Amino acid sequence: MSARSSSSAARPGAGRAPAPRVPASPTRGVRVARAVLLLVGVALIGLGGWVLTETVRPTEYGGLLVWLIGSVIVHDAVLAPVVAAVSLVVRRTGRRIRPAVLGIVQGAVVVGALLSVVVVPEILAKAEGTKNDTVLPFDYGLRLGLLWLVLALAAAAAVAVYLAATRRQKVRPEADQV
Repeated sequence: MSARSSSSAARPGAGRAPAPRVPASPTRGVRVARAVLLLVGVALIGLGGWVLTETVRPTEYGGLLVWLIGSVIVHDAVLAPVVAAVSLVVRRTGRRIRPAVLGIVQGAVVVGALLSVVVVPEILAKAEGTKNDTVLPFDYGLRLGLLWLVLALAAAAAVAVYLAATRRQKVRPEADQV
């Protein structure tokens, strides 16, 4: 047995995986920032409650509650599964996808889905018809389709720029390799 192997065998814990790092407790600055954010959040919730009681009639609380519950349902039942499905499809393309590329695609899908949630009620209202034609004057379905096209082109351009930049970094020699 060599001196090197005998010294490693004599050390306790030799050959075992390193112990997991225990995160250090937050610094004073982090604790202060958290406290400030907590206070600002509580103040904004209080302000929202006050504005609610001052501007919304109590008879409209039911509609507001339905809207709030609907927004949670739309997020959990529509937006989150769409983003997860896109992520799964992109990852299953058979090629290794870089996390930045996946983030760009997911970002475009999130923006498109959120704007779709805003525009779809306008499309439905226009289909039902209004008493005043100037209330919903545009073809919102066409505009939503164009929005998705622009998002797809922007995401493709962002991915192309990212891939070109990372490829250029790999090709460029290091400054100390002269």
